[in-house]
Amino acid sequence: DVQLQASGGGMVQAGGSLRLSCAASGFKLNEHIIGWFRQVPGKEREGVSCITGKNGSILHADSVKGRFTISTDNTKNTVYLQMNSLKPDDTAAYYCVADVYGDECYLHWALFDSWGQGTQVTVSS
Repeated sequence: DVQLQASGGGMVQAGGSLRLSCAASGFKLNEHIIGWFRQVPGKEREGVSCITGKNGSILHADSVKGRFTISTDNTKNTVYLQMNSLKPDDTAAYYCVADVYGDECYLHWALFDSWGQGTQVTVSS
């Protein structure tokens, strides 16, 4: 049974940083795909970052390249999203997601079969 427990959201001023964490259970991060999506009420879900555990390949959305970094700690089976230089446009609920069937990560929401609860990130100007 796949479970994803996200934490680390909060409020920060523009230019600040936050780190999100997601503890995974029921599968091994180094054998599957894990990532982050975000959503603002009334807007479509947006893929942020994902990592393919088998080969370490990483994908970031253009909107966060150079500012966000995804990483994993396989000993803790936990994925992190380090968010720097935050902007008000980054305000959203962030969801940890997993794809235990795919071979390579792609930032399309339909490919991810497991979703954790959201953690809110609010960036003030």
